[in-house]
Amino acid sequence: MTKILFVITAADHWTLADGTRQPTGFWAEEALGPYQIFKEAGYQIAAATPGGVPPTVDVLSLSPDFNNGEEGAERMRTALREATELAHPMRIEDVTIDDYEAVFYPGGWGPMEDLPGDAASGKLLTDWITSGKPVSLVCHGPAALLATIGPDGTSPYAGYRLTGLSNAEEQQNGLADRAKWLLQDRLVSELGADYREADPFTPHVEVDRTLYTGQNPVSAVPLAQELVKALR
Repeated sequence: MTKILFVITAADHWTLADGTRQPTGFWAEEALGPYQIFKEAGYQIAAATPGGVPPTVDVLSLSPDFNNGEEGAERMRTALREATELAHPMRIEDVTIDDYEAVFYPGGWGPMEDLPGDAASGKLLTDWITSGKPVSLVCHGPAALLATIGPDGTSPYAGYRLTGLSNAEEQQNGLADRAKWLLQDRLVSELGADYREADPFTPHVEVDRTLYTGQNPVSAVPLAQELVKALR
């Protein structure tokens, strides 16, 4: 049976430019929507985090404000309880790529804290793109690609067409002016990516070779659907 690996941030905060710690973690919609798509398609799920630390969900992503009311919020909370595989991750260093057909990185502000500098995640992403198996990241998840930049300043993802949370969307989130850096900027200037964006908070998926990326939370399910089509 096909297995898909979720690599999730272990951070529970994002450190802003003034040293303030913004409470965060992974964004529920970006993990649980794809999780349900993959499970409905009959795939097994496993999870990995830096250090094998159980991931923290951003409490905002479980609130009525981000789930079209209390009923939607309760559905999201129920989905989180049912996604038991995500609560028991392995260490990224212990992942064997041959055991999986694809890797998926959900977002949230957490990945901005720990994944850009996580060497194990960077090696995993480098090996994965070389293997020819699909690599998929959504929203802030592509921050993990910054860890693939080698000592010579180059990345195997340079030149790939991709997306991720845009500067305009971070501005609307209200934290852009307080951030140490913005994802779109570094994907272009440091990774050398061919970054593409759509209107803020509209669904947008980019597929370039075996790299699958989504721009924002509402792109997570369409991204997972594209990945399922590719695996079939």
